[in-house]
Amino acid sequence: QVGWWFYRQPMALSEEARDRLADIVELQPTKNAALQEQWGMDSGSEVHQYLESELKEYYYRDESSLICATPEAVEVVGADPEDGQQVVVTDLQQAVIDCLAGPDEESQSVVAVLHDLRDAGHDPTVDDVRSALRSLADKGIVEIVQKTVPTFRLAVERDRIDVERLED
Repeated sequence: QVGWWFYRQPMALSEEARDRLADIVELQPTKNAALQEQWGMDSGSEVHQYLESELKEYYYRDESSLICATPEAVEVVGADPEDGQQVVVTDLQQAVIDCLAGPDEESQSVVAVLHDLRDAGHDPTVDDVRSALRSLADKGIVEIVQKTVPTFRLAVERDRIDVERLED
């Protein structure tokens, strides 16, 4: 079964959507309430509906459910991509970033990443690695390359990622 993350296509944005996307880039990480106030909407539910219908490909929610912009969103609104993208990650996600193939390298299967993590002294399960890779893909940090099985590599250079670790 192929999931939505294999076919993420950029969406055409209206001027209003671009402006609102710029707000997300500027305010991130942010909450529905902050965007509700910024956009003059009546409820957080209205914000959520707008995000899902108009900006679905350009935002994600971090582990604290705060709204964050993807790297594509930063590029779309013309922010400086060299500033990097700040993401909040778990220790395992940090280890994945550290060992995963770079953007110009051959992508890796979940099992290959698992072996690299174990070689580096970590002992996750295959399901933990798969979950970490998909979470990083949702954040725009990891690219999924569909082959016979999904394979993964970083979507951005390591030095463009500003990492803040979650407390366990």
